[in-house]
Amino acid sequence: MIKNYLKIAWRNLFKHKGFSFINITGLALGMASCLLILQYVRVERSYDTFQKDGDRIYRLKQDRYDQGVLTTEWAAGTAGIAQAVKKECPEIEDVTKIVKSRAVTAYKDKVFREDKLYYVYDNFLTFFSCKVIKGDAKTALKDPFSIVLTQSTAKRYFGDEDPIGKTIIRNQQKGTFNVTAVIEDPPVNTHFYYNALLPFVKYIQDSGPECETSFGWDGFYTYVRVKPQSNLKALETKINKLSAKKLEEERPGSNQEKIEFKLQPLKDIHLNSHYMMEAEVNGDGKAVYFLSVIAFFIIVIAWINYVNLSTARSVDRAKEVGVRKVLGSFRSQLIAQFMFESVLINILAVVFSLILILISLPLFNRITGKQLDYSIFCDSKFLLTFLSLFVIGIFFSGFYPAIALSSFKPIDVLKGKFAKSTKGSFLRQALVIVQFAASIILMVGTFAVYKQLKFMQSQDLGMNINQTLVLKGPNAFDSLYATRFSPFKEELAKLPGINKVTASTSVPGKKVMMNAGGVQLVDGDPNKTSQFRPILIDHNYLDFYGLKLLKGRGFSKKIINDQNESILINEEGTKYFGFTKPEDALNKQIDFWGQKYTIIGIVANHHQESLKETYDGHLYRLGPEVVDFYSLKLGTNKNNYNETINSIKNLWNKTFPENPFEYFFLDEYFQKQYVADQNFGKTFALFAVLAITIACLGLLGLASFVTTQRTKEIGIRKILGATVSSILYKITFGFIKPIIISFLIAIPITYYLLNKWLQNYAFKISINAWFFIVPALIVFLVAIITVTTQTMKAASVNPVKNLKTE
Repeated sequence: MIKNYLKIAWRNLFKHKGFSFINITGLALGMASCLLILQYVRVERSYDTFQKDGDRIYRLKQDRYDQGVLTTEWAAGTAGIAQAVKKECPEIEDVTKIVKSRAVTAYKDKVFREDKLYYVYDNFLTFFSCKVIKGDAKTALKDPFSIVLTQSTAKRYFGDEDPIGKTIIRNQQKGTFNVTAVIEDPPVNTHFYYNALLPFVKYIQDSGPECETSFGWDGFYTYVRVKPQSNLKALETKINKLSAKKLEEERPGSNQEKIEFKLQPLKDIHLNSHYMMEAEVNGDGKAVYFLSVIAFFIIVIAWINYVNLSTARSVDRAKEVGVRKVLGSFRSQLIAQFMFESVLINILAVVFSLILILISLPLFNRITGKQLDYSIFCDSKFLLTFLSLFVIGIFFSGFYPAIALSSFKPIDVLKGKFAKSTKGSFLRQALVIVQFAASIILMVGTFAVYKQLKFMQSQDLGMNINQTLVLKGPNAFDSLYATRFSPFKEELAKLPGINKVTASTSVPGKKVMMNAGGVQLVDGDPNKTSQFRPILIDHNYLDFYGLKLLKGRGFSKKIINDQNESILINEEGTKYFGFTKPEDALNKQIDFWGQKYTIIGIVANHHQESLKETYDGHLYRLGPEVVDFYSLKLGTNKNNYNETINSIKNLWNKTFPENPFEYFFLDEYFQKQYVADQNFGKTFALFAVLAITIACLGLLGLASFVTTQRTKEIGIRKILGATVSSILYKITFGFIKPIIISFLIAIPITYYLLNKWLQNYAFKISINAWFFIVPALIVFLVAIITVTTQTMKAASVNPVKNLKTE
């Protein structure tokens, strides 16, 4: 029986090569696309799932309020909360605290700038799932002068030598640290990476005991592991009451300030956390959700193709069913036959989809920015998803056609009544509407993503970042370094190819991490304070970046007291004080960190970060010796850049010999903020095109079938004087109608989804009619071209030949 089913299925496959090709190609494209997207989604959702007891680990996310208004949201919160909850909350099983640092480190003649350096509690290695390769996890971080390295970091420092017991010099502190353990590198799917770990007890020695008790000092990551079956809402309430009590003890009468903590699940951080001081750039949960929707649309479109083409061919197979039933075939046998054909087509589609995945994986990685490799074929979850798609595909794409085909009554079929039936045409039209509605949604989405990206990248930033080279300032200091900063800037300005030089604590494209709370007008309401982002700059900063002064003046070298008495504020910052016009803030005095400053100038708003972010309130204070970043304005001739950079490097090595020379071009650095959006846009566009391709494949098959069925009608119409264009209109109108309906269905759905997506952006495009007209026209034209090519072919044939066709 199975052999007979296989033989008949194989014959039918080759008898109708065009339909078989369309079915197999559509299913293969659908499966491959769906599986690639789902694998990407799975990786994005797998972050920190490897952590033991990860479902009980939470990060304390901190919100700061001023007069009931939320001012800042922190991933790295206050210093004192870790010890407070450890002592007062029995629901918490364990607590660990982390603070990020950076330093220049050295071993013998090797010097490195370590930007992934963390001070951690001594329970870090056991709190998190850190696999220790050498050393003891329980004691490795007990001694203040110990250091734990990841495997790759140890390789950088020591090569093939045994790292344990080796000494690393940290230049900034002039301290030496002994390597006590080597651990595996953090997995790719974790929300923070580290190269080296230092004991928190050393941080306490260097910074003072306030780093364990203060509720005004932010920047500390606090993680808690709660006991099973703990009431999280009740625990949050208890933590917030405790923080309010501690804040009042530390700052009596500070009833205008409020700190609120939320328990943030460890596994949610990567996709749903975008707060101040995130350890890494996190993913986008909404983008992952939209890609999941795309995966669903694509596979459904592929299955719809199969159902449409199978039911459309029902007329051709009606006689076969009638004859089989007359000869004694049971309906169950016919269903088994048609399901077997579905299995065969799906197996071939699976094979081709695997080939497509193998071929397209490198391209997919380039587009998405991920690093999926061929090991996904050995991944049990990938294989399970593949098997599920195969089984579900067989059922959904094969079951209905099998039921429909096996239900024909032999007497009606053999009398020829079924040939005139329109049974199933309504379903086919409904399925075409679903297909093209999904395709239009994807196409409009692609157009919107493109327009939003173009909008963000083409907007005036309010500053000039072109031809700007930025040097990372020195991290290793000695007592004489302070005397070298100004001479270094002066020598830089003399080098050929350098037009201007400035120094600052931050540069455009980088979040200003310094936070100043409690800033208030001296003559204003004593209970009204504001949160600002201070930037220390030199005299050249405004001119260097082309920042516009709305009112007042900038810092002047002729006015000695500017450093201690004057301050600049940006346009957004004036709103924090309640001024309706920026100029009203000019010459007002503010209390900033316990010192009074006069506002001497109002700086126009500029985009310090990408246009996804709102404007922050910035304070600009004069700091002539700031050394975090040196910005250099280069000439327009890029051919000389290498020579200029070599000259800068030589001067750097003479001035700061214990510091590695590191630089970046500011325009490239700024554009990195849009990489995730660009990758999302490319991915969205790729699969939108594939969805439309699959839908048009189905439309091509249906058009081919319909024109074949209406061959005699076309011949008679031509003999009676009908033109090719009138025949073309007559046949294509049947396809145009469901496509137009799909437009009407897709527009409100797309409008809702676009509004939801654009909420991620502070500065965004406005949705207008062209967002729907342009993509809709593209889909419409592609669909019409697909149908008319088949119709034209049939309408152009000699009518005599058509009428001879049986």
